[in-house]
Amino acid sequence: MKTVVVAPLRKLGIILDMIKFEHTIFALPFALSSAIVAANGIPRVRIIVWILVAMVGARSAAMAFNRIADAKIDAMNPRTASRAIPHGSVSVGAAWAFVGVSAAALVLAAYMLNPLAFALSPVALAAVLVYSYTKRFTSLSHLCLGLCLGIAPVGAWIAVRGSIGFGSMVLSAGVIFWTAGFDIIYSLQDIDFDKKMGLFSLPSRIGAGRALLVSRLLHAGMIAMLIWFGILTGRGAIYDIGVGMVALFLIYEQSLVSPRDISRVNAAFFTMNGCVSFAMLVFVMMDVLL
Repeated sequence: MKTVVVAPLRKLGIILDMIKFEHTIFALPFALSSAIVAANGIPRVRIIVWILVAMVGARSAAMAFNRIADAKIDAMNPRTASRAIPHGSVSVGAAWAFVGVSAAALVLAAYMLNPLAFALSPVALAAVLVYSYTKRFTSLSHLCLGLCLGIAPVGAWIAVRGSIGFGSMVLSAGVIFWTAGFDIIYSLQDIDFDKKMGLFSLPSRIGAGRALLVSRLLHAGMIAMLIWFGILTGRGAIYDIGVGMVALFLIYEQSLVSPRDISRVNAAFFTMNGCVSFAMLVFVMMDVLL
């Protein structure tokens, strides 16, 4: 009996590692920030719980599907050849089952929130799944990934108010720009492989230097959207301080990489983006509650 129980749990652990479950942290604080502003305070516990379920379900389905779609490409890339599916530690069937359960969790959470959330859940699901194929035909794939994360603030606003607010759309635009900017940085690692395979990452198409310039412009655009969101929703000085901190984090993130040195990509991608998202949540909470 012990073996029967442990084996599935071990397999689940491998799948969660495969999809980098801990990176759910990136978009979640922006969703919670949107929900707090929409509620003008802390939303009801029931709403927060279902927002969390929806966020985890959507991202988990998207990442597991991405690993399935990219399995053959990952197997040929030295950087990703050790991922679970190419390595054989997770079967494609098990990954598909995980996608199904995760997608069902998103739809269930949307149903439990309100009719509009439920009606739009297939649209959200389609968006996060289609992304996996975009880098095969467009250099806008980074913005497509941004859209997948950018859905979160709008979805959280809908969860609280049952309607789409313009402010939440502006915040979503900020998340789209932020995500596309850091995804360009992350894709610098595979610039030679992408060229060889004919994949449409921006660095492989226009070069590392120009791609980093685009990344910086996108991050500047994110700050502009955060400022606009603050104006639209009547935020105060505490929020403005938070936006200033986010700007400083992004400036430092950009300073960590250059066309000639990408040795600190992981610090730029993982550490600094975690700081950006949590700073946003903390300062939004303080601004609304204080």
